[in-house]
Amino acid sequence: MMQRKNELNEVFSMYESDFAICEQTIRNHSKSFYKAFSKLPKQKALSIFAIYSFCREADDSIDVHNDLERLNKLKLELDDFLAGEIPDRYFWRALVPVFETYKMDDQPFYDMLAGQEKDWHFHQPDTQAQLEEYSYFVASSVGLMLLPILSDKAEYIKTQAIQLGQAMQITNILRDIGEDLKNQRVYLPKEVMRTFNVSLDMLKKETINDSFIEMWEYEANRAEQLYEQSTTMLSAIDEDCREALLLAMYFYKGILDAVRQNGYQCYNKRNFVNKKQQFELYQKVKSRLKGSLKE
Repeated sequence: MMQRKNELNEVFSMYESDFAICEQTIRNHSKSFYKAFSKLPKQKALSIFAIYSFCREADDSIDVHNDLERLNKLKLELDDFLAGEIPDRYFWRALVPVFETYKMDDQPFYDMLAGQEKDWHFHQPDTQAQLEEYSYFVASSVGLMLLPILSDKAEYIKTQAIQLGQAMQITNILRDIGEDLKNQRVYLPKEVMRTFNVSLDMLKKETINDSFIEMWEYEANRAEQLYEQSTTMLSAIDEDCREALLLAMYFYKGILDAVRQNGYQCYNKRNFVNKKQQFELYQKVKSRLKGSLKE
């Protein structure tokens, strides 16, 4: 077993420069995720950084470059990669030892690309179910990519990984209402907006009233329910990964409280968990894993 571990480390070290770019990518774009997952054993952390870089390229193809051809190129590169022909890009090279080491599932990588294509052909969801289906493609797919790295029982906790991705995506939506409006997108379901008497015009006027807050809290409560349901997978997560996963979960869930603390201002203010709050959440994670918190 020790010999096998050394061989795997050697394989990873062959791609050191590519992993360094992957690590810089996640540091530049998601400080909270980086802070959480950098606590993993190095090989697992590097694997997650490589997967993040693939997802970042997929997301940026549409959200930054507004380029469907760029996304289609990535899909063709994925086909080649899985066929054993490695495209000449840093994240594909970094993914080589990841796929050699872990029992990776191909489908979530394709699902992520399908989710980005949904943003290209954007339609506001009619129902909560449609929102959560969309959230599967753009976020839960990521969780399913990471699962074989975090657990040797991945096949038993896919449902919880999907729930966590949906919770995180709904959190993104509630944080970025104003930013999404500028991009001509409203991810809040039409039926939910109607239920709480919130109109598109109100959103465009950056209205924050009782109706808006009640609608926002309806979605936030749904996200918090999904976060809690997803924590049931912790016992099946590798022991050396539990702290990092729970920390990522708490950091993201904390964004909801940040919006609340800022008076539900999610139109023109970037809400985030500050360093003091991150430290408090870290202590909470440590306590929960020790079993002193019963949640």
